[in-house]
Amino acid sequence: MSDTVIKVENLSKQYRLGLVGTGTLSHDLNRFWARVRGKEDPYSKIGDVNDRTTKTDSDYVWALKDINFEVKKGEVLGIIGKNGAGKSTLLKILSRVTTPTTGSVRMKGRVGSLLEVGTGFHPELTGRENVYLNGAILGMRKWEIDKKLDEIVDFSGVEKYLDTPVKRYSSGMKVRLGFAVAAHLEPEILIVDEVLAVGDSDFQTKCLGKMEDVSKNHGRTILFVSHNLPSITSLCSRALLVDRGVITLSGDTSTVIADYLIGNTRKNRYSNLDVKDNGILSCSVGTEGDVYTPVGLPTVVDISFKVEKSIKDFGLALIVTNENGSQLLSSEINDCLNIKDLNLEHGKVLNARVTIPSHFFNLKCYKFRISLGDNLSGSILDSAEFQVNYSYKMSNLIYKHRKKADLVPLFKWDLLD
Repeated sequence: MSDTVIKVENLSKQYRLGLVGTGTLSHDLNRFWARVRGKEDPYSKIGDVNDRTTKTDSDYVWALKDINFEVKKGEVLGIIGKNGAGKSTLLKILSRVTTPTTGSVRMKGRVGSLLEVGTGFHPELTGRENVYLNGAILGMRKWEIDKKLDEIVDFSGVEKYLDTPVKRYSSGMKVRLGFAVAAHLEPEILIVDEVLAVGDSDFQTKCLGKMEDVSKNHGRTILFVSHNLPSITSLCSRALLVDRGVITLSGDTSTVIADYLIGNTRKNRYSNLDVKDNGILSCSVGTEGDVYTPVGLPTVVDISFKVEKSIKDFGLALIVTNENGSQLLSSEINDCLNIKDLNLEHGKVLNARVTIPSHFFNLKCYKFRISLGDNLSGSILDSAEFQVNYSYKMSNLIYKHRKKADLVPLFKWDLLD
């Protein structure tokens, strides 16, 4: 007997832009007449791809187009992609919130969904009443819900407000109770969209642990959409990459995430966009042709630079920030080479290399900034910024907090001929 619990075949979803519903009465009549004659929907042949960044002349857009995949029992499937790629539309179809334009979805078992904050909750009902309402929707008997109620309340941590109308809950409290209900009322398939980010870090960790538990120990199937890539990596055995309404890649989680990161910046080798005669001439990461930097290998940054006038004591620094712009660490060539004065002659091109140890960064995107300065005057002569993508599975050697002085030996600087 097949252990496939979700099978999606040729699934497509079309929307009419700017209007609610299918559009005009004439369009509905044309669709009806086509169905009567056994013909294809006349509007299924038109429509642009789902690209939110471009303007379109068409009234129709394909939020999803020809989606095909299967999910096995007990599998945790991660779904990643940019905002507006079609991930939430896919989950809404699987949750039966909306219907597909074409294609079919076959599912075995009860489906529990958490698509947005407060999904399935009636705001006028109390938390306790909503627990019973959600259980009834899943087809559970009252005695079954009674049996699970204490576990749900304990997991959610909102016992004090259980008999308060949900409309008075904060976003985080709604997510807490909503996830607790979805996870504990024993659905065979659990669908979770990007809602856990509303909860605090402790609750997110608890939710990930619960999803792992119900998958491994209870054989439940989970579809998990998140922009938190480390969570996808630790929880999901397989992943789908959705781009403009199409599944562009399906496979091992680390491979799919690597492709996603590479797609954000197609290559990992950079040079200044402006052609300059002086300052930082070029920066590169890795070797020619590299498209990503594996976590388990050292990161090698090569820098080429020159100045229009001689500098008696120049400085070169590497600053690393996260995607939000917060500085994580910095290293200067002067400290590592232990040379008091580094002279830079007019017109002479110098090449420097900084090597960062392997397993230093996690599976994320980081911004590297190289700054060239004059230590005597304290002025910055030039700077260059670029993004570095780290791929493959996240290392077990997680970066731990160190004092700035302890960071100096970890970075190896060299001046090359």
